[in-house]
Amino acid sequence: MIEGINLSKTYGNRNVLRDISLMIPKGEFTAVLGPNGAGKSTLLKILALISKPDSGEVKIGKQSFVNLKGELKRKIGILSHSSFLYPELTAYENLRFYGRLYDVRHLEEQIISVIKKVGLLLALNEPVYTFSRGMLQRLSIARALIHSPEVIFLDEPFTGLDQQGISLLQDVLKDLKSSQKTILMVTHSFEQGMEDIDRILIINKGQIAADFPTENLQSGDLKRIYFEKVAS
Repeated sequence: MIEGINLSKTYGNRNVLRDISLMIPKGEFTAVLGPNGAGKSTLLKILALISKPDSGEVKIGKQSFVNLKGELKRKIGILSHSSFLYPELTAYENLRFYGRLYDVRHLEEQIISVIKKVGLLLALNEPVYTFSRGMLQRLSIARALIHSPEVIFLDEPFTGLDQQGISLLQDVLKDLKSSQKTILMVTHSFEQGMEDIDRILIINKGQIAADFPTENLQSGDLKRIYFEKVAS
């Protein structure tokens, strides 16, 4: 479970988040949509314990960020706009570094498992500085999953991916959902990765403008609801 309680964040004179509260149950896959500057990535960073709110509280399960920051971070995998990869190291060396950081058991097997999922086995021993944008994104996904986190945060995960990469990521998302992982994905897309979504949040002007399940949602409904809420 992910819970944010009365979260607010200000940058300068701009209120990026304004007293947001939300709860995402264990095993739910939630997508967050909204226009540029709505506060989506800020919300994700706060829930993923990368950034502190000016006010409010974050809980993962029943544990609070205030008292158990290190322990909570072991439960979290995050894909953000920064790859958190070391370009001079190979893909294998990057995954080994993060695997050791999280004390991953059977690390060699886990490295092979996640690198296969993202389709980079043949590039395992290549230095990251030689990777294309799409390959960096795939490796970043593998890095986020190396320690089998319970909660996964994805910020625009399809960015930079070609059709093969998109297909691989969609398969990864299906596997995570079937494994009852709790997932929050920030996206601008109304299509990519949306077939497995349980719930949609629309963020506008730092607040939750809409929150609804995808069950029985018709193909045209999402766009209609989205544009109604961001125009208001």
